[in-house]
Amino acid sequence: MSRIGKLPIPAPKGVTWSVSGQTVEAKGPKGSRKFTATDDVTIALDGDVITVRPRGESKRARQQWGMTRTQIANLAKGVSEGFKKELEIVGVGYRAAVQGKTLKLALGYSHDVDYAIPEGVDIVCAKPTEIAITGADQQLVGQVAAEIRDWRRPEPYKGKGVKYKGEFIFRKEGKKK
Repeated sequence: MSRIGKLPIPAPKGVTWSVSGQTVEAKGPKGSRKFTATDDVTIALDGDVITVRPRGESKRARQQWGMTRTQIANLAKGVSEGFKKELEIVGVGYRAAVQGKTLKLALGYSHDVDYAIPEGVDIVCAKPTEIAITGADQQLVGQVAAEIRDWRRPEPYKGKGVKYKGEFIFRKEGKKK
């Protein structure tokens, strides 16, 4: 029995649910989002609480049970609070700035990297070495953070590059004479 799947999902303050078949829609202060579940689970709305149940005893139904419940809970959190990822830039001359709908990154290349900010995501640079990515879609926020980090991953010798805030970079010792 899924320990996660059997928990009911109450609507956070300011969020309204609507369920039609296998589609759940949540509307809140940060916008509205939809999730369509597979046919292996049953979604029921009782007042402002959603419950998810498996349709059978198959392995796939049990797998989808916990995953569906988590996706719906993340949907509610996204439209009420939103998700946030923070990046730090380490290195001499490395910096970031937001200009309109573009994030300009100076990461040691011969040219600046221009990253087009996708819809549904907000990027703020409080300092030239800090990037805060926020949005209602957890997957999109994480994907944007990963794409920015991929431009210059942190290297193990000096620790230079773009890293997640609080990420530990395993350091290596350099050459010895």
